[in-house]
Amino acid sequence: MDQKELIDRITKEVMQRLNQNAGATGTQTREHISEPSSARRMTASELAGYIDHTLLKPDAVVSQFEQLCDEAVKYRFKSVCVNSSWVPFVAKKLRGTGIKICSVIGFPLGEMDTRSKAFEARSALGNGADELDMVINVGALKSGNIKLVEEDIRAIKRACRKTTILKVILETGLLTDDEKIVVCEIARKADADFVKTSTGFSGSGATEHDVSLMRRIVGAKMGVKASGGIRTFDQAVALINAGANRLGCGASVPVVTGADPQGNY
Repeated sequence: MDQKELIDRITKEVMQRLNQNAGATGTQTREHISEPSSARRMTASELAGYIDHTLLKPDAVVSQFEQLCDEAVKYRFKSVCVNSSWVPFVAKKLRGTGIKICSVIGFPLGEMDTRSKAFEARSALGNGADELDMVINVGALKSGNIKLVEEDIRAIKRACRKTTILKVILETGLLTDDEKIVVCEIARKADADFVKTSTGFSGSGATEHDVSLMRRIVGAKMGVKASGGIRTFDQAVALINAGANRLGCGASVPVVTGADPQGNY
């Protein structure tokens, strides 16, 4: 069986499973249903609990990371998300606060050797990270090299502790819907905890369509993180209603406060 046939088979199997589930229940599960009324009831503090407060800019300096941590404590964001070199700094800054530390792995391209990603993962965990957001090898996926994509994820999973949350970044803006279906299924098989839309570095961010599709593929047991281009409260809540249970935001404070999202975010 060649790679194209393998992709076609995985896509067909996933779609058959979805159709069977829909037939058995007669409707979608609660996670898949948009509930506009919940948008009006959600408070800023509730929304903050969904957010990974993120700073991944290559030119970010110490004062910005200090501000990131201070804001995370003030607004009680779920975590802070940084490049692995900044994990020791933010872990020390946030010690005892209950705010999780999230490190990106293989960011933002995902194209380095699998062993390099695994080394970065182990280093980040050793320096205090609680969660890892890894970028898939997009080129391998688009080439049909499913085996490499799966092993890439499994290698990072093996580096994780039992308590580590592993999120797999798909880079949805570069993928077809069929490719999104395939990689969500691979991440599910590889025992990842979340699938995530985007890095925010490839010209496209989170959409309700992608979040809804990802939620349908992975089901209720896995997480879906929407990330990239989230700028307002209403946009954030719409993505949650579409199926996200975590949000990656650089503009987290404007999102929860309704302030102007322009500035140092």
